Amino acid sequence: MSEKILEYYFGMTPEQTIQDGSTVRYMVDNSLYTIIQVTHLEQEALIELYEMSEHMAKYGDNKVSTFVPALNEKFLVTHENQDYVLMHNYVFPPSRNKNSGIKLAKFHERGKLIQAPISGANRVGQWKTYWVKRLEQIENVWSGVVQERTGEEFEKLFIRSFPYYLGLCENAIQYVTDTELDEELTFSDMGTIGHQRFRENLWNNEMEIRNPFDWVFDHPSRDISEWIRDCYFRNKRSFQPELTQFLRGYESVSPLSSFSWRLIYARLLFPLHYFSCIEDYYLTSSQWTQKQLEERLSRYLRDAQEYERFLGSFYQLAGVGHGHFPVIDWLIPS
Repeated sequence: MSEKILEYYFGMTPEQTIQDGSTVRYMVDNSLYTIIQVTHLEQEALIELYEMSEHMAKYGDNKVSTFVPALNEKFLVTHENQDYVLMHNYVFPPSRNKNSGIKLAKFHERGKLIQAPISGANRVGQWKTYWVKRLEQIENVWSGVVQERTGEEFEKLFIRSFPYYLGLCENAIQYVTDTELDEELTFSDMGTIGHQRFRENLWNNEMEIRNPFDWVFDHPSRDISEWIRDCYFRNKRSFQPELTQFLRGYESVSPLSSFSWRLIYARLLFPLHYFSCIEDYYLTSSQWTQKQLEERLSRYLRDAQEYERFLGSFYQLAGVGHGHFPVIDWLIPS
């Protein structure tokens, strides 16, 4: 069907089909084209993504996907009651610079310059609100599971572990509150174009495509902390060299303020990995996926003390002055 959409609405005949993970891309005249279904998105949200995409391309990011107008010069096409947009990417050889920290900092520096108003995708200063809402939703699920108690292994793990992660979440919310009270904002704390959940493999494939549908507008620390979380859970035993290289790379382009460091720490305190695991379990109907998530949850609980140690010594591991940054007193020091 995608090829039909490409030909009928955009007048293009693909020369080659490329499978990029779960995404299908089409090669036309040495450019890549990707059809994205956007039926679930409001028009205002699409306009913001368009504005961000145009801005990043204009300011020299040649890996960014840009919106392509159809033959009728509109960006949105409707086919069989579904809405679609077409995204364009130039084809480049893989980047010689493998340091994700440097690349992310340059991306953020460009993103800070956007002039278009971003409201729907704006998450600046809203972490606590989102976290409280998410916590309440999972607490409601937990209460229901406690009452019903089906005896499923996942539910036993969830019942036992939730009060602990509730406490960690409350610590994260309080840490953001204290940071906002204690620290002055600097130029480096300007909102920027960032990602819903940044991680190493988002950019490190051969194409390095930067997809606006991954983006939000937020404080730069969001991407940094989510990259660190991903780095830690990918390689708990030997993440330190990769962490050091990433942070040094980032700061060589854009030094981090005290406010930024404390927001990074607050976001690592917030147990997003745990919450995502619980949410994904109750959203899937696949027994195989549920089994995978049960194993993942079991690992998180088994290694919780290790993560405490990581949090307790984070500033030291990151190579920043441990002295004037508060840490949570119950976390196990390294």
